[in-house]
Amino acid sequence: VQLQASGGGLVQAGGSLRLSCTASERCVMGWFRQSPGKEREFVAAISCAGGSPVYAESVKGRFTISRDNAKNTVYLQMNSMKIEDAAEYYCAARPSRVTVLTSDSRRYNLWGRGTLVTVSS
Repeated sequence: VQLQASGGGLVQAGGSLRLSCTASERCVMGWFRQSPGKEREFVAAISCAGGSPVYAESVKGRFTISRDNAKNTVYLQMNSMKIEDAAEYYCAARPSRVTVLTSDSRRYNLWGRGTLVTVSS
């Protein structure tokens, strides 16, 4: 099983971008990001078991994570983007049968290649 993130690109500050992550039947899926010189940070996570997704404070109200189970795809809709949102974005999955959300990247055991998001002023 491999994860494949896509949808990155160049966007102006204030603009929108939607990322997609395909090929996973895992229940808990998350998005993380990493900027040069910084540690990887949590962005958002969603569970197949219902309940509300969780978001990092820095993106709350601007980003929305969603999933299409029929397509095994998770999306990250990013609106009102800021310069500081620029990063390599990664999707990740928690182990099968796990339904609990977490922002701890160590709890995710399947990672896809990143997709680069650049935000211009």
